[in-house]
Amino acid sequence: MARPELKYRPDGTFHILQFTDMHVKDGFEIEKDARTLALIEQIIAERKPDLIVLTGDVISSYDVEDQEGTFRRAIAGVVRSGIPFAVIYGNHDSEKGITRRELNGILAEFESSLAEDGPEDIHGVGNYRLAIASSTGDADAAVLYFFDSGDYGPDPVEGYGWIHPDQIQWYMAESSKSSRKNGGPLPALAFFHIPIPEYEQVSKHGTITGHKGEEVCCPKLNSGLFTAMLEMGDVMGTFAGHDHDNDYVGELYGIQLCYGRVTGHNTYGKLERGARVIVLNEGERTFETWVQLEKEK
Repeated sequence: MARPELKYRPDGTFHILQFTDMHVKDGFEIEKDARTLALIEQIIAERKPDLIVLTGDVISSYDVEDQEGTFRRAIAGVVRSGIPFAVIYGNHDSEKGITRRELNGILAEFESSLAEDGPEDIHGVGNYRLAIASSTGDADAAVLYFFDSGDYGPDPVEGYGWIHPDQIQWYMAESSKSSRKNGGPLPALAFFHIPIPEYEQVSKHGTITGHKGEEVCCPKLNSGLFTAMLEMGDVMGTFAGHDHDNDYVGELYGIQLCYGRVTGHNTYGKLERGARVIVLNEGERTFETWVQLEKEK
């Protein structure tokens, strides 16, 4: 099965649509799930992106009996669109009844899925890299990194999981390889579910735009991913989910730390549901981003 190619448009832009925290729970307040799935199809139809990214908690596996069926229903609208899509998992996707690897096995059935298990000798399932070709198709022009941010720490009191040193080493090796091939770092973005501690730092000591409606639920342990991105010089923005009442964007040492907008109606949160739009500009270390909201019914 041939994988779809990611490529800049003739106008030099590449459009990404981020959905996060869909929390589909078939059988539990099913009308809320129906509204979530309708929202996804509506925004895809409006934006017509080049890539769709689901940044975790696609389903609430603990709240359903048929995890596979629920997951298939959750991604059905994305699959029907025919647009290439990438997936990473959150702390709720594989809590009960199904594993991340089994979820990726479902994704492998669809030609438009770009999700990968990633290396077997590092932590997590879903550490992978995707390249975006230039508008002429003759070279790579940008890179997207996807990380499995885990679920919970070894002790629930210690909070959430973190991106491990072996994952960071994998990223640095991939970044170095790309820089050698292309004569320097290509513009890059990174996606993960649980925000890294720098999201809390920028909210307290930097300037943010958007909503901060709850505590940043990041790991208490800082494993050093942000420092690695600074040293490699490629990542210009990161995109997380997890915190449903945060959707802000802050900048720290030249890297933009961005939250998606909560998508799912069947979960907590006061923010209006929607998605985040990201537009990359070919040949530039810049991107634009904003929140697309659900239409009023």
